[in-house]
Amino acid sequence: MELAKGMGILGISRQQRTSMARFRLTIEYEGTRYSGWQKQKNARTVQGELERSIREGLGLGSFEFQGAGRTDAGVHAVGQVAHLEASVTLEPAVMRLHLNDGLPPDINVLNLEKAHPRFHARHHALARTYLYQISRRRTALGKRFVWWVKDDLDVQAMRSAAPLFIGLKDFRSFTKDDPDEKSTKVFLSDFLVREAGDVILVRVTGSHFLWKSVRRMVGALVEVGKGRLRSDALGKLLHSDSQELAHFTAPPSGLFLEHIQYDEREVLPPPLPVFPLPLRT
Repeated sequence: MELAKGMGILGISRQQRTSMARFRLTIEYEGTRYSGWQKQKNARTVQGELERSIREGLGLGSFEFQGAGRTDAGVHAVGQVAHLEASVTLEPAVMRLHLNDGLPPDINVLNLEKAHPRFHARHHALARTYLYQISRRRTALGKRFVWWVKDDLDVQAMRSAAPLFIGLKDFRSFTKDDPDEKSTKVFLSDFLVREAGDVILVRVTGSHFLWKSVRRMVGALVEVGKGRLRSDALGKLLHSDSQELAHFTAPPSGLFLEHIQYDEREVLPPPLPVFPLPLRT
């Protein structure tokens, strides 16, 4: 059917795309099929899929779109935040419907709302929280969302070692980032280890995170739980003069970007499994 004169994709008129506005999006996604968040030329990414839907679903050729944090290949999110600046006057609820209609089923815009004109998803973020799920048993249903560790884990030892990460620490041993190219010092405000049935939850909150650092922290903590890494040896890895690498990297399947904090008064509730495992009978 021929579109009416002056109408674009989905019947959005030129007049409706005249006012520049900024929006805040909250997004969930399963990262299994994607090469991370950040757009890449020759790889399928979450940001790339969202920008495609913005172009096709909203009929926009020019816009600014940026996320609060970059997740690695295979990593999931339940609370990624992004901002979109574009010339469109559609109601936010309608925009969200159009965007989700054009997205694959493993990416979903949970919320889209008008934001302050200067709101920046990355620059204004105060802290980022990641949640990691370790399974104590083999699972046929949740294998894409957990790391199944076959060994028995001493959860109390893991919980006792977790505070070693809190504070301003040098994480050069927990990343491949070059300390001569960028600072490897990161402030972590919280590090929790909690049991939820057959799932062990590790939640870490920090100002920002280095490449693969959360997965290496979890990997080291699991080594503590196995009795293969002593707490004092773990502490030495956090010294700024450490030349040793933490060679324990947890797989991406169990990692979720859980929350982005913009209000310093905000307090997160206790962590819950994103994918709870049914109790064994």
